[in-house]
Amino acid sequence: MAVYTEVSDEALRAFLSGYDLGDLVAFRGIAEGVENSNYGLKTTGGDFILTLYERRVDPAELPWFLGLMRHLAARGLACPQPVAGTDGEALRELAGRPAAICTFLPGVWPRRPSVAHCGPLGEALAALHAAGEGFAAERANSLGPHGWAPLLERCRPNGDTVQPGLCAELDGQLAAILQDWPQNLPRGHIHADLFPDNVFFLDGPDRRPRVSGLIDFYFACTDILAYDVAICLNAWCFEPDLAFNVTKARALLAGYNRVRPLSAKEMAALPVLLRGAAMRFLLTRLYDWANTPAGAMVTRKDPIEYLRRLRFFAAAKEVSAYGI
Repeated sequence: MAVYTEVSDEALRAFLSGYDLGDLVAFRGIAEGVENSNYGLKTTGGDFILTLYERRVDPAELPWFLGLMRHLAARGLACPQPVAGTDGEALRELAGRPAAICTFLPGVWPRRPSVAHCGPLGEALAALHAAGEGFAAERANSLGPHGWAPLLERCRPNGDTVQPGLCAELDGQLAAILQDWPQNLPRGHIHADLFPDNVFFLDGPDRRPRVSGLIDFYFACTDILAYDVAICLNAWCFEPDLAFNVTKARALLAGYNRVRPLSAKEMAALPVLLRGAAMRFLLTRLYDWANTPAGAMVTRKDPIEYLRRLRFFAAAKEVSAYGI
């Protein structure tokens, strides 16, 4: 989440007149992430999130994202539900941008994920994959393997300013990943960006964390299900010193397998999927590092963290070498 587009009080009140949400109480920008402009919205009708869609989000794809969220919520997944206006439409325009209001989910995201978070996270990811079945429309992964080489080219002018020789190293790593990329693995609708700040938790009756909601579906797409697992292992299982936490990884996989067991073929492909996930986030962070607009209310993320992950996963070809 982030804020690129400012919304005036007058524009907001005019926008809200198209909804039956009551009177405006509070409105504030949310400064995390790098993709869209997001605001916390409180009215006499409740709490909501207002999103203005920018940058990588193609407006033509927004009905797919909103439709998937409705589908998942209808099947019991705790995720935001788009709110329709009085005309029945959820997708509208505000400040020259496509915009939508979604329901607010309770809970907090873990700043320091623990082993206790990773099991429920794995279960929630598998539940998402199961809930996505039956949503017939598909969306290609624009940031999947076919998009990595073009993105690396866009990073090349400034890539070596982050670290000397970085682009040459990524050329070699990418060639190896694409050569080994698996075919014919189970596919479905994946989140593709399930980082800790996109997962909310509350304490359960036993005081253990339970997932209260999954948010930010604007990278969701139709792709290899186990690739989504690889993204989560990258995002949740490294410590601040970038050491890989085997115990967290085992908990995440155990949670996932309780709901949707990974096949032997999926587990065998996990090493290259882990490298691919590291490459994807390295490249988008590298691009954003050099191209985030000056003065944007946004937190940039260090691409080198994902270079370290990529090197770690590239050092072995068998999943057992990681201790999982």
